[in-house]
Amino acid sequence: MRLPGTRYQEHGWEQVRKLLGQASVQVLRQLAPQDLQDPALLERYVEAAGALLQACARTARASAEGNSYGDSVGELAVGLLYELPAQPAFWQGLLTALQSEYARCGAFWQQAASEAMLRKKVNDMYAGLRDRIDADAYTVATGRDCSPNRIYTYRMLDTAYRDIAALFADWQSHTGQVGAILGRTLHGSPIEVRQMKSVAGCKAEWIIAWSATLEQFTGAVGPLHTRSKRFASLKNSPGKIAAMLCEIGEYEQLSANGDRADDFLGDAGEAGAWLEDYWRVLHDSEQAAAHGTCDYPDQLLPEPERDGDAADGASDQDGECDQLGDGEASLTWPPDAADAPDQATQALEQAQEQAQEQALAVAVSLPPGYLKLARLAQQEGSWIVRVLAQEALPIRLAVYHKLLGVADDSYPDVWLDPATGELPTLQQLAALAEISMPTLRKRRNQAIDKLYAAPRSAAL
Repeated sequence: MRLPGTRYQEHGWEQVRKLLGQASVQVLRQLAPQDLQDPALLERYVEAAGALLQACARTARASAEGNSYGDSVGELAVGLLYELPAQPAFWQGLLTALQSEYARCGAFWQQAASEAMLRKKVNDMYAGLRDRIDADAYTVATGRDCSPNRIYTYRMLDTAYRDIAALFADWQSHTGQVGAILGRTLHGSPIEVRQMKSVAGCKAEWIIAWSATLEQFTGAVGPLHTRSKRFASLKNSPGKIAAMLCEIGEYEQLSANGDRADDFLGDAGEAGAWLEDYWRVLHDSEQAAAHGTCDYPDQLLPEPERDGDAADGASDQDGECDQLGDGEASLTWPPDAADAPDQATQALEQAQEQAQEQALAVAVSLPPGYLKLARLAQQEGSWIVRVLAQEALPIRLAVYHKLLGVADDSYPDVWLDPATGELPTLQQLAALAEISMPTLRKRRNQAIDKLYAAPRSAAL
């Protein structure tokens, strides 16, 4: 479930909870009974648990995706841990529970057999803290008051919707319960199965009926039909349920892309490449027109006007050519047209070079125009570019790879591999440079040595 401002209400919470429980058990097991009275215990706990979380930051669990905003499980766990000193009431609640159990059965937290009990008390503390943090973030994001209980209600309704959606998807195996939820006996596939495409399409009456059917079909009392006062009034307020379901559905639709640009990133790259080509052709045409050498077949600017009689198509230059004799009378505009073969050869070589670069980029799973756009994104006046001006672009990127790492905020987007969001690997860079990996490393190290040897004044 996604709500404005929240971070802990999605699929990754179970792993966040387990990670925090694992670290907390290791820290709390070392406590002596008198430590429960230490005013600095919270600070000691946060420091020790934080060190454990940082130590396992690269494990599969910690590096797994924690929510749809891109936060990892480890990042969410560390963030929630460091929120604890700002919300000491939750820590005090844990200490009270530990002291109560200590009065009954001694220092149970030191016993391996009581780990489940200790872990549950830690989980309860972080579950309450999670809802408090997300409720405050929701209030900031929307400007509407929100309590932890309201966040809990949102989560219950989202869970109910997903349970109903699962029943609808397998309605043939649950005809009795699905019929009870819809309020009729089923004769064939119910149309509601096809109509409910998101949480916004789930009706409040179905939520209430679903809760009422749970005891009959599963043996567990539904959340709206327990004796708890938390949802006592909700089952009699279908309008309130409908409004909350609609809000969940609207934000789910609004953020359906998960804050990722995968769907339109390709179009944006193609548009950027087209725009670069447009400005390049326009610039080249202007330069050629200014120097009187505009011989592009698809030029964007008109040719310079020629003097003389337009009807005869003659010009002063043509007249001069006529005076040179019959052997030279075939000379045409522009004056340096004799260089046209060289220009044509140069254009052909450039086209071949560009096609080769595109083939190299595609061969290593990069966009065809990667090298061209990467060159355009270089800061031509930068010190590194000046010092390494003689080095090929893949070598310069390998230098950044070594000195700054594969990901840095200073890198232009066009330098990054769209598949990873990082610089191309050394294998990719070696293929782009058409050299072997050992040669790439050797030339990269030589370039780094050149940077270190450059005079400090060159950086100014």
